[in-house]
Order: sequence, then C-alpha cells, then structure tokens
Amino acid sequence: MNSTTTHSSADAASIEARFGLRIGALLNEQAQRTPHDVSERLRVAREQAVARARAARMAPAAASAPSEVVVGKGRSALLGRQPGWLFRFASVMPLVVLIAGLIAIDEWHDRQQIEAAADVDTALLADELPPDAYSDAGFVEFLKQDAPQ
Repeated sequence: MNSTTTHSSADAASIEARFGLRIGALLNEQAQRTPHDVSERLRVAREQAVARARAARMAPAAASAPSEVVVGKGRSALLGRQPGWLFRFASVMPLVVLIAGLIAIDEWHDRQQIEAAADVDTALLADELPPDAYSDAGFVEFLKQDAPQ
C-alpha cells in the first residue's frame, strides 16, 4: 500500500512538472508578443516581487515587531498596533444590536401576554356571572374552554 502511494505521488509530481513547463512555454511565447512598455513594466514588477521574496525569506519572523503592509499608493497600515476606537465601536455594534433586538422581542411578548389577559378580564367583566361562580373549583376550566379567540 505504501508503494502505490509513492507511485501515485511521483506520477502527480511528473504531471505537475509537465503542466508547469507547458504553462511556462505559453507564457514565454506570449511575452514575446507584448509591447515593449508592457514587458518593461512586467520586468520591473518581477524584480520587485523577487526582492520582496528574498527579504521575506531572510528576515526572521518576529511576532512582537509590527510589520508594514502596503495598502495603496503612498498609504500603509501598521499591523500589531492596538485597534482604534472606530474599529472597537464597529466590533461591538453587532452585539449591541443583538441585545436591543432581544429586549424588543421580550417586550413585545410581554405586551402580547398582557393584551391576552386584558381580553379575558374584559370578557369576564362584561359577562353576567353570579358571585358564586368565582369561588367554583371548575371556574378555571370554564375560562380555558370559553376564552375569547
């Protein structure tokens, strides 16, 4: 079983290498057809990318030191700093909205229960019942069966 896994990974590596060679050949063919100004911009970008890759490999990864990430033309963002008040506000805002929504749902539910009890009380007060009916043990069952909808 181990030999088939090695054999499959060797096949995959050779297929990947052939694919890479084909893509490289196609890119080289298209690179010869590009205008001079475009090829110069690509060359400069390639050199910058290689320089950044070398610097990234040579620089030790220091977790405590802030690193600079280029965001756009002339702008940069420093990572490793404490977030500003706007970021903290934006982070807490969904929690505040969630809690406010839960409180509003609870208030609405309480109001519905109060309105249902008020409807039952209104029906009781509007109905003509003898005073003895209130002391009857089956009165609660009577209310449950004849409650207004």
